[in-house]
Amino acid sequence: MAWLIRLIKGVVIALGFILPGVSGGVLAAILGIYERMLSFLAHIRRNFKADFFYFLPVGIGGILGIGLLSRPLEFLLAHYQVIVLWGFAGAIIGSLPALWVESQSRHKRDRIDFAWLIGTFIVSLVVLYALPYIFGTLPANFGTFILAGILIALGVLVPGLSPSNLLLILGLYTPMLTGFKSFDLLHVFLPIVIGGVLAMLLFAKGMEHLLETQHSRVFHFILGIVAASTLLILVPNAKVADSISYTGANAMTFILAVIFAALGLLLGIWMSHLEETYK
Repeated sequence: MAWLIRLIKGVVIALGFILPGVSGGVLAAILGIYERMLSFLAHIRRNFKADFFYFLPVGIGGILGIGLLSRPLEFLLAHYQVIVLWGFAGAIIGSLPALWVESQSRHKRDRIDFAWLIGTFIVSLVVLYALPYIFGTLPANFGTFILAGILIALGVLVPGLSPSNLLLILGLYTPMLTGFKSFDLLHVFLPIVIGGVLAMLLFAKGMEHLLETQHSRVFHFILGIVAASTLLILVPNAKVADSISYTGANAMTFILAVIFAALGLLLGIWMSHLEETYK
């Protein structure tokens, strides 16, 4: 049962690689495997066998999630974008209470934590919205997909960072999704894996050190980015081609969006409770 749950977690985390506005690191933190994953990446040789077999189903689930969810996700975002994104925003909101509890699991919350939370929320809201007005687009090739892998890895190592948002800005999101959908191992999966492995090996120890010494600050930082990025999922941005659009939405669209947001909220709460059971 625990193996199957970790497989499902891998599938869910894969959404952080392919769904705009969502961070794989946030999903890993919400699902309770982020800190162990970071420790494993920072100290590969320590407890290698136990950690490898612990994360094996997560990795399998991630690959399955990327390959299997890319096609239906592309279809759903094309035809039911508002409903899908509202549903996923609801799921993230439903998981925020677990992050809130985790943020003071080691140290009592203080004024500096609140300052981190509010400051990060405001800065993230402005910066993430303004990014499309600052950066251009890149051609899709082996080298730029290595960059995509680095960004995806950073999205795992730095909870709250949405690699899909950055890939949208750089013009690599649609080619990446197309490659995932067709299981293009040589031209898409391979360079992304290369970039991802390099980034994780280079930056994992730094993130682990921050969690050991600044746990409360890091999680309030995460909460601020999660809140900002979740809000931006639902806000149209004229400079992003794949940004949410309410053009053509009618009363039924909004009714379904609210229903799926509520279902997502319940799903997020349930997943948080499930994680407490199997931690």
